[in-house]
Amino acid sequence: MVEPIFASPLADTIIQDVEKPLEEEGFAFLQAQSMQRVLECAGLLGWDAFAASWNDLGVDRYMADGGRYRRRRYATFSLTDGTITRKPHQPHYQSRDYNTLNGGVERWFKPVLPTIGEHPALMAILRLALRVITDMTPPERRPRSWHTEVHQFRIEARPDAAGCPTPEGLHRDGVDWVFVVMVRRENVARGETSIHDLNHKQVGSFTLTNPMDTAIVNDNRVYHGVTPVQPVDPDRPAYRDVLVVTLRHE
Repeated sequence: MVEPIFASPLADTIIQDVEKPLEEEGFAFLQAQSMQRVLECAGLLGWDAFAASWNDLGVDRYMADGGRYRRRRYATFSLTDGTITRKPHQPHYQSRDYNTLNGGVERWFKPVLPTIGEHPALMAILRLALRVITDMTPPERRPRSWHTEVHQFRIEARPDAAGCPTPEGLHRDGVDWVFVVMVRRENVARGETSIHDLNHKQVGSFTLTNPMDTAIVNDNRVYHGVTPVQPVDPDRPAYRDVLVVTLRHE
């Protein structure tokens, strides 16, 4: 079951500290040191190998802006109180109500590799996500299972073209919860996350900088967006790697 995984007083305190701003403001920023401590309680191992898998993503060929700066892999899971089950590979779909740039079509991406789909780092992140959203959802509204989408993203930046982590701009994803985990920033500047309420008033901002820095967003309550990233040294590769996990009622 989920609860005993986070039985340590430190992990439980960190989770409670995250859930307070989620309840009050609809978003939270969890710094890397705290995130690592919590994930270790959930079985985190092999982070370096997990992060290295971002070197083997496919080009996103569905970018309506014509860009080729985004690489990704994709997988779906079903999360219940006791199990994490990977679903058969399927397309990613968002309506144009939520994604005016790339929505309205089924997008087939390369699947997350089997070794990464069952990796201890990913399992720990999914266990944490399930713990948080279970706490934050009233018992009468909790589904039997959560439809969970996992995206490995790499945004590449060049001297002549910035990379856009959210090319659709300020947006909601059409889900219930969004977790964004920083994996690696290499030679990039900017990439600031901004949070806006449903009236489009900015209510927060921060930058995911260190591996495991994490943003958690209640997608029903706030919009989010990320500024483009640019190379610091134009002669070196520049990219921003993140793991995005979205969850919604089945």
